[in-house]
Amino acid sequence: MSGPALAIAARIRAGETTARAVTEAALARIAARNAAVNAFTAVLADRALAAADALDARIARGAAVGPLAGVPFAAKNLFDLAGIPTTAGSRIRKAAPPATRDAFLVRQLEAAGAICLGALNMDEFAYGFTTENSHDGPARNPHDGTRIAGGSSGGSAAAVAAGLVPLSLGTDTNGSIRVPASLCGLWGLKPSYGRLSRHGSFPFVYALDHVGPFARSVADLAAAYDALQGLDAADPAQAAQPPEAVTPGLGAGTAGLRVAVLGGWFGRQQSAAARQAVAAVAQALGATETVTWDMAEASRAAAFLITSAEGGALHLPTLRTQLEDYEPLIQDRLLAGALLPAAWINQAQRVRGLARQSMAALLRDWDVLLAPATPVPATPIGQEMLALGGVQVPLRPSMGLFTQPISGIGLPVVTAPVPKAEGALPIGVQLIGRPWAEATLFRAAAALEAAGICAAPVAAGFAEGAV
Repeated sequence: MSGPALAIAARIRAGETTARAVTEAALARIAARNAAVNAFTAVLADRALAAADALDARIARGAAVGPLAGVPFAAKNLFDLAGIPTTAGSRIRKAAPPATRDAFLVRQLEAAGAICLGALNMDEFAYGFTTENSHDGPARNPHDGTRIAGGSSGGSAAAVAAGLVPLSLGTDTNGSIRVPASLCGLWGLKPSYGRLSRHGSFPFVYALDHVGPFARSVADLAAAYDALQGLDAADPAQAAQPPEAVTPGLGAGTAGLRVAVLGGWFGRQQSAAARQAVAAVAQALGATETVTWDMAEASRAAAFLITSAEGGALHLPTLRTQLEDYEPLIQDRLLAGALLPAAWINQAQRVRGLARQSMAALLRDWDVLLAPATPVPATPIGQEMLALGGVQVPLRPSMGLFTQPISGIGLPVVTAPVPKAEGALPIGVQLIGRPWAEATLFRAAAALEAAGICAAPVAAGFAEGAV
């Protein structure tokens, strides 16, 4: 079992190609194709070529190289990359001092041999689900350039789905990895809260922020996850859980796994495409029971309040002096969040704790729970409203209907892409597990991929020379 990233690394280690040749080819793809998807906001060609030459020199000396040797990757532009400002998708931070050191996860991937090519488009300050950025332009879905890539890690998903790089880094506060993975047809991982260090990434909501990778195959996603792990005292939220190697368990199958479909909140307000995708995954995993988590809606409401309050508090000093420099789509939300009563936030935290306890009780009986990642496939750029269950609802927040309750309690999720749920548009299914049970989710994901139920489809127009 392999994927584009691991195949690249294997060829480089075998001497069939060089890191420089791979890097030059990736930079050429970006130059030719990025305009169609608007994924990159900064391309670091000199840095990447220098790293490739250094890796080739190590191989020539017979030195050991990592499992991702020579694999190109890129990072959402809220991760620090030494030498450029960490803009977090904003106009305000374009004049910020350049980062003096790479983010922890960037360093982890580079320690495994991967080569960073640049920074990727996102919703401003990660506050959105569509990456319709007024400053950098919208990230476009490689499967249909008139549609959204999802957000807030839209550039991270678009870059991988378009074959510009085989791996990318994103963040997920309320669904910002799972939504773009679903809409762009990729594998994405939101790990357990505290599993991976967030140090060197611009924060949004300390209580809810997660970080993780995108990839086109389960094996590549697992290899990236293995490389990203490591205890980092600089992130106080990171729990002292020992790293787990998930790659060796990918072929273990699903024997003994107890899998159920989440109904109730997760069974309503979804399109036929989402319903069909969940049904296909459920059948493949032998999930015949539907269970209900009664606190799903309350968990989402609590996450909404915590997001608003923490986001507003973080940005209030700048809002007082540079309000009009903020993305128009988030100005009012940040101001409203800064004005929320403390009693509401205290109650939201209590509800969050109760939601965590009730889900823990449910997960005593199940190893994997299934739910849609998004209610619909990718929608047109600029669309404001969405019809769900015969009701018109605001599109942007509704993209997080099924992701927000889960990130509110910090559970790990692998998003599995179902290739053609509606025409040529993919949609994703969440594989949800217990805290620190990422390995179980990877087993289920690998089985779905091996059965041909879930896969990252090649975007039309991007197949030739894609990675």
